[in-house]
Amino acid sequence: MRADRLLCLLLLLQNRGRMTAPALAAELEVSVRTVYRDIEALSASGVPVRADRGPAGGYRLMDGYRTRLTGLTDAEADALFFTGAPGPARQLGLGAVLATAQLKLQAALPAELAERTRRVQERFHLDAPAWFRDTDPVPCLAQVAQAVWEQRVLRTHYRRWGGEVHRELRPLGIVLKGGIWYLVAFADEAVRTYRMSRFLAVHTTEEVFDRPAGFDLAAFWEESSRRLEAALHQGTARLRISPRARKLLPMQFGTAGTRALESAGPPDHDGWVQVEMPVESQSVAVSDLLRLGTEAEVLGPPELRQAIAEAVTVLANRYAVAPSA
Repeated sequence: MRADRLLCLLLLLQNRGRMTAPALAAELEVSVRTVYRDIEALSASGVPVRADRGPAGGYRLMDGYRTRLTGLTDAEADALFFTGAPGPARQLGLGAVLATAQLKLQAALPAELAERTRRVQERFHLDAPAWFRDTDPVPCLAQVAQAVWEQRVLRTHYRRWGGEVHRELRPLGIVLKGGIWYLVAFADEAVRTYRMSRFLAVHTTEEVFDRPAGFDLAAFWEESSRRLEAALHQGTARLRISPRARKLLPMQFGTAGTRALESAGPPDHDGWVQVEMPVESQSVAVSDLLRLGTEAEVLGPPELRQAIAEAVTVLANRYAVAPSA
């Protein structure tokens, strides 16, 4: 709405001082021509906006002028939870609301505290997605988030490993993990987790449901993550790794790699150390451990070492033959 945009423009000038029309247009995500029209509208309403000419010019408020229109709306107060995570806020449809809320909050703070918040924003940034992986497409994210907030039943078409299913869900919360969005919902007499990108269709019904008494989203997610980790890790691999692999382990295996290094034995004469690390099924473990290449040797268990040896033999034979034309 234009009224919201005019307020944002006013708060930008109040919080940041002189700004050029292109800079204002970029912040407000509008054209420079729209900024000119909005400046004229502010001036016509009695706001003392001054235009400074020249290379260092721009628009600013008259010295000493401050607006008191800093009350947060309900949506802006909700959006403040995402301060420091503008990307996820935009995906949830809260990007503009969050920006307005932050401007209002800065305007309401004493000058010295407002300056500190500005410096924090300049120096710290949260980038949730993992490296070298595009974020999942989640076109239904804003719709599902609204259903979570309004406690409305969802009728969904979902793609899982075993095929496609139609489910009626009572959405309890949304979680962002490693750049991937998940929905936690009550279905089939149990609380379950759904990867948001696998929803093929979502319909919000008029039916309103009651949340389970005492349900704690953070506690559920933590316990669910522990159960998943325990289910995935089906064994322990004993490895001998090079100094370079010691640097690769945390990057390629995350927490499991970091914990493995903490229990590493003393280095041998070549600088290699022995570690123990939890692994998934044998087929997955072979694929994962081969990523370390020649920087690691699997010492045990014997069946995993044999599986690695067989995989390496297949690769050696394959690359020993010249490629066909």
